[in-house]
Amino acid sequence: MGGMRVELVTGDITAEQVDAIVNAANTSLLGGGGVDGAIHRKGGPAILEECRALRASRYGRGLPVGQAVATTAGRLPARWVIHTVGPVWSATEDRSALLRGCYERSLEVAGGLGAASVAFPLISSGVYRWPKEDAVVQALAGMRTAPAGVELLRLVLFDDETRQTAERVLQTLER
Repeated sequence: MGGMRVELVTGDITAEQVDAIVNAANTSLLGGGGVDGAIHRKGGPAILEECRALRASRYGRGLPVGQAVATTAGRLPARWVIHTVGPVWSATEDRSALLRGCYERSLEVAGGLGAASVAFPLISSGVYRWPKEDAVVQALAGMRTAPAGVELLRLVLFDDETRQTAERVLQTLER
């Protein structure tokens, strides 16, 4: 994909040594389950403190779906956490643009920070029930919008089965 490198890995996103880790946050920005809870737990109280400040200032009603905002990474091995809120999958409404927007807005924020490397989870594919194959399609489409200066995009997948699905999707898109 262009001049940037895309990597698909199985692992724990909180262990990624990159400039920015993307958090699949909830609208409250105050932590939750899944990736969001893990990032808040391992990153420590500095992340929550900055999220509370964001809620008290710009995001009183919470972070809207598809938008992104950065905080410190606290004790994580990254410099920043970029929080984005994915849509809940719907069988009756196409919310694909919102999901792609999570990746696009996160990359805009990363570019503004000067991040050269960004690790993403597969947004909305857990408790928000987005079908994994299409979640990968939307992720890769959104990643194509990476600004100049972002050299490495890493999609950190929860298990080997999901990584294998992602590899198949990427091969199909590269044809």
